[in-house]
Amino acid sequence: MAPIRTQWSRLIRFVAAETSRVHIGEPIDSKQDVGLAAAKGKPIKAYEIIGSALDPAAHVSTNILTVAKLLTPLSREEIKVVRCLGLNYSDHAAEAKMAKPAFPILFFKPVTSLIGPLATITIPKVAQPPKEHLPDYEVELTIVIGKPAKNVSEAEALDYVLGYTGANDVSFRKHQLAVSQWGFSKGFDNTNPLGPCLVSNQLIPDPQTIPLKATLNDQVVQNGTTADQIFNVRQTVSFLSQGTTLEPGTIILTGTPKGVGFVRNPPIYLKDGDKIVVWLGNGIGTLVNDVKEEKGTLTAKL
Repeated sequence: MAPIRTQWSRLIRFVAAETSRVHIGEPIDSKQDVGLAAAKGKPIKAYEIIGSALDPAAHVSTNILTVAKLLTPLSREEIKVVRCLGLNYSDHAAEAKMAKPAFPILFFKPVTSLIGPLATITIPKVAQPPKEHLPDYEVELTIVIGKPAKNVSEAEALDYVLGYTGANDVSFRKHQLAVSQWGFSKGFDNTNPLGPCLVSNQLIPDPQTIPLKATLNDQVVQNGTTADQIFNVRQTVSFLSQGTTLEPGTIILTGTPKGVGFVRNPPIYLKDGDKIVVWLGNGIGTLVNDVKEEKGTLTAKL
């Protein structure tokens, strides 16, 4: 199976100042961290891409647009399913004092959990007060599947990858640790930043060489590399495709390195007014997100 070949190298999705409509494009400055630029209010220019992000035939035009608002690289409508791996870094397993899993630990998220660069992470009423529920940050490499993958081998697994982006798998540890299934605790609305760039697989031939970092209120709390993954990208795509078709638009969050807040002494947790920044190298860039606690009355509590 031949690998996917796109005409773009880095893809962003945004509202254009010129049209007030949503477009996709290739940043003109190939070295610009668009997420950081957006957070600092710096101009971002992009060549408009004609077509869909999931269509390899989409081509880069000469039409230049200005980014007014940076969005997730894929829309919620384009994302088929959000699959996530837990406990997938050796150093994270060690800090949590948990054995390395023999098989990938899989959970799912609803697309309503996804937000873009500079969007607000919402701590819902059901997960308040933060001191008790321990909202936590997790910088993660995210795989985007570009063509149907079923029963693929590890050797061919990367041929099905359209590209890579970043995520912050915000997790609410009280709910997570109370049960064996993690979907509820990691699936609240508007809690999972995604982006900022979707980088073509052609620019990242080896996804096990990507540095990733998280910074909370200017303090570096995570600083790792995908080389420490227990199940690498090839193994992950191959395993998840066994008996199950991974459709184009499937995204896979691949776990987080050491440094998470709930295992620290004392614990670190996200709270109202915080700013959490996650960064991934190899052209993916930075997600900057404020944290707010949801106001109002809680209708039910488990």
